Amino acid sequence: MNILQWLNRATRAAPNSAALYLGTTRVATYAELADATSRRAASLNKHWNLQPGDRAVILSPNCTEYLEAMYAVWWAGGAVVPVNAKLHAREAEFILAHSGATVCFVSAEWKAALAAVALPAGCRVIELGGDEWHQLAQHDVTPMAEPMPREPNDLAWLFYTSGTTGRPKGAMLTHRNLMAMTFNYFTDVDEIAPDDCIVHAAPISHGSGLYNFAHLLRGAAQVVPASGGFDAAEVLDLCRHFSGVTMFAAPTIVKRLTEVTAASDARVPGLKTIVYGGGPMYVSDLKRAMEVFGDKFVQIYGQGESPMTITALPRSHHGDAGHPRYEQRLASVGRAHSGVEVRVCDEESRALPAGEVGEICVRGDTVMAGYWNDAEASARALRGGWLWTGDLGVMDEDGFLTLKDRSKDVIISGG
Repeated sequence: MNILQWLNRATRAAPNSAALYLGTTRVATYAELADATSRRAASLNKHWNLQPGDRAVILSPNCTEYLEAMYAVWWAGGAVVPVNAKLHAREAEFILAHSGATVCFVSAEWKAALAAVALPAGCRVIELGGDEWHQLAQHDVTPMAEPMPREPNDLAWLFYTSGTTGRPKGAMLTHRNLMAMTFNYFTDVDEIAPDDCIVHAAPISHGSGLYNFAHLLRGAAQVVPASGGFDAAEVLDLCRHFSGVTMFAAPTIVKRLTEVTAASDARVPGLKTIVYGGGPMYVSDLKRAMEVFGDKFVQIYGQGESPMTITALPRSHHGDAGHPRYEQRLASVGRAHSGVEVRVCDEESRALPAGEVGEICVRGDTVMAGYWNDAEASARALRGGWLWTGDLGVMDEDGFLTLKDRSKDVIISGG
């Protein structure tokens, strides 16, 4: 099944419900979003030669058009390649060439930057919000009434890693992977109601964008801050305007949001859930955040190769202050998501007992199909039916996983 059937179903259930906001301004209802998406998909197919299975790069800071472009590509049967907008133009050039992109959606700034690099043969650039972008929804074509049929193992999202061991590798995420990730969200992270929303203050190219699906499936709204990124005061204003607000945040964002909220004595009645991950959260910072915001926090641990879905530390464990190992649990990344198996292994692929440090391995329907055009790297990462994450950790007797180190070093810039 094409994952964009979820947009189709949400539209049929509640066509007049709000789907997209820029700040507090409504951009589209579900009926308007589905109509524009079906038209753009048909135009991409007919006029821009995007065929099922083709890759489309998106290179832009957060904006509502980012989500609209993703939906159009999936509706047309293509695969999305969201690229970190903070990369250097030469890094983007590599991803464009390696992915063999047919189309590249860009912000105005990135359109100018790409003028200095070589594009793949036949790759055409569309500026988000530009004339050609608007023409996609206006071409005299018959809209695609239904998303292009896709098989569960067809490529949907090509996620390029940060390149810890050289050039970035493209993790192939299928429609099945993304659906499994979303189902795990509902079982282990949070439930979403139709009148909830997600605020995309973190990059749509990464975790925040992956969480669009849970809200799409439930017919909830997607909110892109007017600034296009994270500004603590702006996020707090959105939490006062909207209800049922969820956001994905790196620990640095949580810390900054806590500081600003505490200093201003702000009230955030609409905040429902902050899902945090992507880096170490100090227990002291987490406790302070819980003092300020209350029972709002869920931690996840995942990778591009098993998107957002390896372990989770739910609200119940954040709030279980009476447990004798409460501090240790807060310092952990929780227990395995319901739909995956997680174990800690030695170099001989043997599962280690509780308390011993080894490499974290995971298997389940969220695990990538492999790396794009890199059979050697795929064979190294996917051994014996397991994804070998490259992360070192230790499991306690209750199944709580604590990260210890990377088996490969990485420098995080802009995190």
